[in-house]
Amino acid sequence: MFEQRIDIDRMEQAVVLFGNFDENIKLIEKEYNVSILGRGSEIKVSGEPEDVAKAVRTIDSLLVLINRGELLSEQNVRYCISLVNEGSEDKIETLAEDCICITSKGKPVKAKTIGQKKYCNAIKNNTITVSVGPAGTGKTYLAVALAVTAFRAQEVNRIILTRPAVEAGEKLGFLPGDLQQKVDPYLRPLYDALFDMLGVESYQKYVERGNIEVAPLAYMRGRTLDDSFIILDEAQNTTPEQMKMFLTRLGFNSKMVITGDVTQIDLPNGRKSGLKDVMKILRNIDDIAQVRFTEKDVVRHKLVQDIIRAYEKNEEAER
Repeated sequence: MFEQRIDIDRMEQAVVLFGNFDENIKLIEKEYNVSILGRGSEIKVSGEPEDVAKAVRTIDSLLVLINRGELLSEQNVRYCISLVNEGSEDKIETLAEDCICITSKGKPVKAKTIGQKKYCNAIKNNTITVSVGPAGTGKTYLAVALAVTAFRAQEVNRIILTRPAVEAGEKLGFLPGDLQQKVDPYLRPLYDALFDMLGVESYQKYVERGNIEVAPLAYMRGRTLDDSFIILDEAQNTTPEQMKMFLTRLGFNSKMVITGDVTQIDLPNGRKSGLKDVMKILRNIDDIAQVRFTEKDVVRHKLVQDIIRAYEKNEEAER
């Protein structure tokens, strides 16, 4: 049995590291089959040498986050474990560096994975960014956070959020109300992200002034969007014609972010996805970035990662 000790500077660090009912430490113990004991400012890790080394590296990575003021969650711990298993834990320092935006409740929004960090940098450094990845990777939420940051800094005059009103197996016509009320449920995730960043009252004020617009993709036709931060969500449900129409709305001093998941296409059978099309057509054009997320970038419940992985395995088996 091999043993290694870690000295901690302050007791508060140990409290955050262990978590409620030692939940964070239990995850590490289970992953590496080690025993971790805390005694005052010292942590003792015992087990097989290789397992102990990985557990210690995971704890060191978590302490880096704690020292940067991060609150640990199950997602943080599991992500640090995955980075250690890949030998990439040195990248963890970059995650706690930049605060993208402060929400209406004063909570800082930061990239939680290396993939999210690359995504944020791509949006900052390019006029058009295309992001593809599974549900729960923060594609829309981070894009809205960066849009609000640019708007607050007066880099743009408007935030425009849009998505195609394509039914996921249901029919729009059966919903009550006029056209706007029928499409509002499809735009709900965009509203939710904006409410989180700005608060409901500020959101309503900016909508009345015309600084914020949330609308179906069809409403974009015939417009030129200058001084705007434009986000197209659920882009896998656009046709190639709609995607071309959207991209050619780009005006001066504007940014575009296109997000989608090519595994969740709700278009009628036989219809080609504009998102798949655009990734092939625009892949070698300067000032257009493409970012691909994987299940490791999922920041929702752990089961979401497991579900995505299971579906990917099933699709591979069917192919």
